[in-house]
Amino acid sequence: GGNCRFLQEMDVIQKEEENCYCYVQNRTMHLQYIWSTLWVRVNSTELFRFEPMAEKSNCHNSETVLEFAACAVQIFRKPETATETSIRIKQYGEDLCFKIQPFQPKPYTVRVKREMLDGKLLFLSAAGIFLFHFANSLSRSTKVFYLSGIILAVVALLVFVLLTLKRFIPRHSTFWILMGGCWMASLYFIYCFKENVHWLWSEHRIYLLGYFLAVGMLSFAICYQHGPLTSDLSITLFTWTLQFTAFLLIYCGVTIPQVAYGVIAVSLCSKGLAYSLGAAWHIGRKMKNHFKPPKLAFKFLTEEEYQEQGETETARALEELRSSCRNSAFPSWLPITRLQSPQRFASFVLGSPHISPAEAKAHEEEYGIGSFFLEEQIFEPRTESEQGDPANSIHEGEEEEEEEEEEEEDEMHRQTAFLYATEVL
Repeated sequence: GGNCRFLQEMDVIQKEEENCYCYVQNRTMHLQYIWSTLWVRVNSTELFRFEPMAEKSNCHNSETVLEFAACAVQIFRKPETATETSIRIKQYGEDLCFKIQPFQPKPYTVRVKREMLDGKLLFLSAAGIFLFHFANSLSRSTKVFYLSGIILAVVALLVFVLLTLKRFIPRHSTFWILMGGCWMASLYFIYCFKENVHWLWSEHRIYLLGYFLAVGMLSFAICYQHGPLTSDLSITLFTWTLQFTAFLLIYCGVTIPQVAYGVIAVSLCSKGLAYSLGAAWHIGRKMKNHFKPPKLAFKFLTEEEYQEQGETETARALEELRSSCRNSAFPSWLPITRLQSPQRFASFVLGSPHISPAEAKAHEEEYGIGSFFLEEQIFEPRTESEQGDPANSIHEGEEEEEEEEEEEEDEMHRQTAFLYATEVL
């Protein structure tokens, strides 16, 4: 109305009488206010009545179910009585109007302050983006499953109880009707808790901690008894639930709705792009493996295979040589003039062996079994080892001395026999 005073940023107003105040939203979008928060705080030394002024028609413009529930609660809730209160004004939302009614003519102060970087909003945005991109891997984690069960039980106890008793509900239609009602009631309780969290924490802290502890332990026991998710369908549903929760965190963590929608759209596109790139890479790898020539496998030959292959290849090469020499285009006179035995070459071309029986016998005697070359190859290392042994060197020295003594004795016997023969003659 015309009697209300309009608030602006950095205003500090002191009054004693009853008055109403309105904050008109700035319709111009500023990106520096993405994570900023605007607060209106009212302080007084005496009790006063704080009464929000919301029109019923404004509830039709609510964008989400939570905003509609908050608007409805603002209409039917009783005025708040306190000595200090604060209101968080949503950026680019609806205009805010409220009335202050002091019980005694004591001064009260109305302050309007903007917090340019709200850590809570920044944390919600970062958590939402992280949760969306890692929802697929987090849905398969046992710790995340237990933690999600505890959070769901503490925040929406009715929904958790309904999910626990799902097996006792025969019809799916009944279950989904009850699920819708439980979610609406849970949203109402969440909003009431959000509005009265300071009062509950200051006045009923013990009961609040007892509720968190009891419900958390009970939900953990139920989740532990149920066990982690195993089926692909349940894991997929849990992944979608985490991604939807991530969208809510992003929307609540950004003050400008258009920017929040843009971040959600970019996250979806990046996820789709990652799937597309992964599919393209998988298809490309399959195509590369399909058209790639087979890798050469090297096989080491045994001694028998080596000899067999050598004999086969030698026979084949000799037969090719005979065929080439029998060809009419082969210049037969040119090699004949350079050969030492043309008759033997002619016999080879006509089918005779390329080596004579005498050469084969000589090769067998030199390189075959029992040959001098084979014995030398076998016994030569042993002889070298014996030469390197000091003990063997000593024995060899002794043997040489004995041979020299025997030679000297033989020489003496020869000289004696020669003298005796001379005397006889």
